[in-house]
Amino acid sequence: MSDSALIEAFLEMLSAERGARANTLDAYKRDLDDARANTAGALAAASAETLEAYVAGLARRGLSAATARRRISALKQFFRFLLQENLRGDDPTSRLDPPKRARTLPKTLSVAEIERLIAAAESPRDRALIELLYGAGLRVSELVSLPLRAAPKPGQQQMMVEGKGGKERLVMLGRHAIAALETHLAAREALLPKLEARREKAARFLFPSSSAADGKLTRRRVAQILEAAALKAGLDPAKVSPHVLRHAFATHMVEGGADLRTVQTLLGHADIATTQIYTHVAEGRLRTLLETKHPLARKKGKA
Repeated sequence: MSDSALIEAFLEMLSAERGARANTLDAYKRDLDDARANTAGALAAASAETLEAYVAGLARRGLSAATARRRISALKQFFRFLLQENLRGDDPTSRLDPPKRARTLPKTLSVAEIERLIAAAESPRDRALIELLYGAGLRVSELVSLPLRAAPKPGQQQMMVEGKGGKERLVMLGRHAIAALETHLAAREALLPKLEARREKAARFLFPSSSAADGKLTRRRVAQILEAAALKAGLDPAKVSPHVLRHAFATHMVEGGADLRTVQTLLGHADIATTQIYTHVAEGRLRTLLETKHPLARKKGKA
């Protein structure tokens, strides 16, 4: 069986058995196609030495450590699939070690900068999507995929969001986000396409698009909206993105005293280790609590 057929079978398995989304499948295909193009002979028959040489070449090609980790992960899963299907008798990726993940603190914005960004929104729709990215910590993919039925009913403060892997989670909304959503919904009809064929698709989404083929805002369009708001607010557009707003949500939650488990649930992180990066923001607050609340710390300096 050819490499292309084996890769296709691998991707079908990911889709059928693990529920992998289209974006995930596309990423795996790109990574495996790159490995196939940069290794001698058939990828499925590659030796451990061949794959080690390929991985060593990633850095020489100027690819980031994050990209290298993703490529290695794709290779490991692909060859594990071949092993499980009895298409290979060994796993040549067992010796591959991904580059160590550097501990980098997430970029974020201050509360004052967030307020300026929201105030600079040019329409009810723009204000509502900024409020949701920051006020609920949504991923941009979750935001643009929100169906109209996800909007909170009158008197409700929560909505269901479908996250990674199709997992649903309950998201709580503050009064500012709810007010922004209500204003957006009142004006939403004007955003729907005029053509009936496009209108039917777009009508399903909370944030419809008048031009996108699938009827919903694209992630690129959301980035453009944030860029325009950042410029108007006097902020550096390079420092403003959907993910930065998600980081700001988590950072400000921890600064406000939220525990990591709560933040993990709200963000939809599968592993709390992913959420622990936000503990850096709490260091100053915890130091103050220790110095003012711990009995031994209060006795310090007393005769």
